[in-house]
Amino acid sequence: MNMISRRLAMTTALASSVVGRRLAAADPIKIGMPLALTGPLGQVGEQMRRGAELWKRQQNAKGGLIGRPIEILIADTGGDPATCVRKAQEFVERDGCRLLFGMTLSSEALAVVPKLAEWHAIFLSSDNGDGRLTGESFVPNFFRSNISGPMGARAVSLYLREAPYKNFYAIGMDYAWGRNSVAVFEGEMKRANKPFLGAVFSPTGTKDFSTYITRIRQSGADALYVVLAGDDYGAFLAQAKQYRLGDKVQLLTEVVDMAVMRAVGDASVGLIGSTRYSSAIDTPLNKEFVALWLKEYGNPPDNNEGDQWQACQVLGDAITRAGTTDLEPLKAALTTVKLDSIKGKIAMRECDHQVIQPGFMVKVVKDEGSAAPSAQVIATFPGEKTAPACRQMTYDD
Repeated sequence: MNMISRRLAMTTALASSVVGRRLAAADPIKIGMPLALTGPLGQVGEQMRRGAELWKRQQNAKGGLIGRPIEILIADTGGDPATCVRKAQEFVERDGCRLLFGMTLSSEALAVVPKLAEWHAIFLSSDNGDGRLTGESFVPNFFRSNISGPMGARAVSLYLREAPYKNFYAIGMDYAWGRNSVAVFEGEMKRANKPFLGAVFSPTGTKDFSTYITRIRQSGADALYVVLAGDDYGAFLAQAKQYRLGDKVQLLTEVVDMAVMRAVGDASVGLIGSTRYSSAIDTPLNKEFVALWLKEYGNPPDNNEGDQWQACQVLGDAITRAGTTDLEPLKAALTTVKLDSIKGKIAMRECDHQVIQPGFMVKVVKDEGSAAPSAQVIATFPGEKTAPACRQMTYDD
């Protein structure tokens, strides 16, 4: 190494040391994440955790945000709303944390949002789909960077306007998100004059779907709308393959979760659905993100990993422009977020704090010689087409 190279190396090391000392001396930006890390939706919570922690590492390596390091506090809720409220309150009152991510289930989010004003806290959703969170249950301290359940159902319904299927049935998880999404899909089918023959709802944690599959087969439907997640999703797809349900009906879904698809393998091939995020989205920023994720974890980023990354970008943009994490300036900055994301151009809608973003439809395929299925983007709809009117969950056209 020559003298110039040695001096450059010493200068870089000194600068990194100085940045590290400054970050260590600054008050951290604390973000609380009460997550379902165990239970039927534990894998969804793990995806959210990985997305947030990679962002934290990347951002802190660049000097943090507004000269402060990022610290993420994580607690397992098991998917229980009462536990989620308690864990979130502990973050606020014990740890002085006024920024919240996480809350894997919509039922958890719905339990927490009435407390946000009392806690002087902000919750930015990266996962919760229940339309009521930006509808009848909206509170000013709640923001959603992911698409809602109605937006996912809308993307499917727009795709089906040109599809050959005539009669529809649905299966959903028997809690807030599942029932809300099925209701929106039913309304969309009726507006399109396509017969909706009925729906069944399975309790979270269902392992045996045989009776549900029998009812679906007997319904006379030629397409089935699936609103399931986590272990339930995988169990249903595996059993649907076993009972050859796909020979009778086309399986459609609101969320294509590739972790589940990889787990069930060939049982997922042919599934068509909307997706909140896909590594197959063709944008420059997504290609950069996928490359970063592959280097870090060895697999392409999945549905909730990409959506958590987008939520982090939204929060980081707002904190940077506000220059503070104080409640009111940060809320004002969040309402005006407008940036290029891994999904394309996105913007926060001020009236209900919903990020307007493209809606994607994908098909699960398996290339010859490939060991695992992958997603192929088959349609993209602008956010203005998939988002309902402000604080609404249904559509007029």
